[in-house]
Amino acid sequence: MEPTHSGRDRGPRKVSAAEKEQARQVSLRRIGRLFARHRSGLATVTAIIVVSSVLAMASPFLLRAVIDRALPERELTLLVWLVAGMVGVAALTSVLGVAQTWISTRIGQQVMHRLRTDVFTHLQRQSLAFFTRTRTGEVQSRITNDIGGMQSVVTSTATSIASNLTTVVATAAAMAALSWRLSLVSLVVLPPAIWLTRRVAHLRREITARRQRELADLNVTVEEGLSVSGVQLAKTLGTGPALAARFAASSARLVDLELRTELAGRWRMATMSIVFAAIPAVLYLSAGLPGTAGTLSIGTLVAFTALQGGLFRPLMGLLNVGVSVTASLALFARIFEYLDLPVEVGDPAKPVDVDPRRVRGDLRLTDVTFRYPGSDTAAVAGVTLDVPAGTSLALVGETGSGKSTLAALVSRLYDPTSGRITVDGVDLRHLRLADLAGIVGVVSQETYLLHTTVRENLRYARPDASDAEIEAAARSAQIHDLIAGLPDGYDTVVGSRGHRFSGGEKQRLAIARTLLRDPRILILDEATSALDTETERAVQRAFDEVARGRTTITIAHRLSTVREADQIAVLDHGRIVESGSHHSLLERAGRYAALAA
Repeated sequence: MEPTHSGRDRGPRKVSAAEKEQARQVSLRRIGRLFARHRSGLATVTAIIVVSSVLAMASPFLLRAVIDRALPERELTLLVWLVAGMVGVAALTSVLGVAQTWISTRIGQQVMHRLRTDVFTHLQRQSLAFFTRTRTGEVQSRITNDIGGMQSVVTSTATSIASNLTTVVATAAAMAALSWRLSLVSLVVLPPAIWLTRRVAHLRREITARRQRELADLNVTVEEGLSVSGVQLAKTLGTGPALAARFAASSARLVDLELRTELAGRWRMATMSIVFAAIPAVLYLSAGLPGTAGTLSIGTLVAFTALQGGLFRPLMGLLNVGVSVTASLALFARIFEYLDLPVEVGDPAKPVDVDPRRVRGDLRLTDVTFRYPGSDTAAVAGVTLDVPAGTSLALVGETGSGKSTLAALVSRLYDPTSGRITVDGVDLRHLRLADLAGIVGVVSQETYLLHTTVRENLRYARPDASDAEIEAAARSAQIHDLIAGLPDGYDTVVGSRGHRFSGGEKQRLAIARTLLRDPRILILDEATSALDTETERAVQRAFDEVARGRTTITIAHRLSTVREADQIAVLDHGRIVESGSHHSLLERAGRYAALAA
């Protein structure tokens, strides 16, 4: 089998210069394009925000009229109207706020949905090489932790900017209308607020990048330590305490990062709270100075102070948006990194239209060479094979000779470095991947079953399959009687990765699942390796039956399973050193005969 590169980290990973540069290069315009299809909804939200902000600014003027006119002059009718106006403004802005929240949240969730779906779909298109070099749990962490961490920014940033900016502008205009002199005094809060915000934004951005990487490490530990296979490995090797210590260390680093994130904002809020609390005192002092004494009414001063107090929340909200967006750039960088991954094995730009049911299955490999990424040695070198439709080919050789790699090339898990592979004369790279999956079926030695019922595991290969077709495939794989004998029959839940079944039973389920697709080319990659001799004979008889009319490629270490193959190719270090029938190869007394001895 091809080598697997896990690249697991065992401690906190340092931020590389490339990662820092990548985070800096995240374009705000690209982030903005996520909302491009929601322009009308955002325009509606913006209109609601503007109307709400303008309405809210009426309250201070109503309050001034209450204090300066209605109460001193005891005008009851005016007082009733002013109070009713204040209540009406509050009620109307609340209703508009509910509508704004509903629209903005819906837009944000739609953006999140599309982002999650785009990442998942794009990763589905990646070649097997990507997953062999990516840490276990890293992919899940990006989709769950990173996109989840962006949720508050995506769902509330646009509306928060519009809402807070409109409120700040409207409040500032109202303050200037009440007293431009006091407005100038209030502006002293802006320089320290902006300076502190910039410092916190850059600090949070760095902490956020480290936190997401630490979450990925934690996710890797959970995936490795709490999966069925991971638990079995830990128990048999006695590594449970070490895994627990690794998890605890990673969790402790997360605690530290979370504390730093919170404190980075708290001391800024504390500083700004002190500054904003001092402003009213300065305003009262200014109103009593000789140059301004007697020029302001009590109502104006109270209304202005209320406006100034109300300016704190939207102004800090606006500054906080800047902090959140800057911090979230690290998350966007990680997500865009996945979205920008090139598709190494994808659908052709102009695919050849084929009907998988009408394909004959004439397979030909012409001077095929393949190197795994990062390797200087060819895993397959100059292989040429002709497998006529309906015939069988057996690939034999020692471990590492390139048998499974060759099978992976035929099923297009990888593309050849050079050479070509054709089915009925059509290069595999010219076929849609969906069409190829209907033509080539694979049963590998590594069986993967979903945590669902037996029926749904089989139907996974063909969602439209009837129960009768499912049972027919199970019979062909010699597994129907066992399934029927279970308490829940085909509705039995197989358990995580199929651990409720033995190795042989899982392989027969995998065989039935593949046969359900009725592929014209069938690849059996050590498909009977986990079966006992008696069961192997039964399954082999089933294979002989279903192989009729199909092109079959069998990979096996036990040469007894390939005696009847139409042709046998012996591989050594990626090259074909012998080929022919079982008897002709034995007569040559070469490599095949040595393997058979």
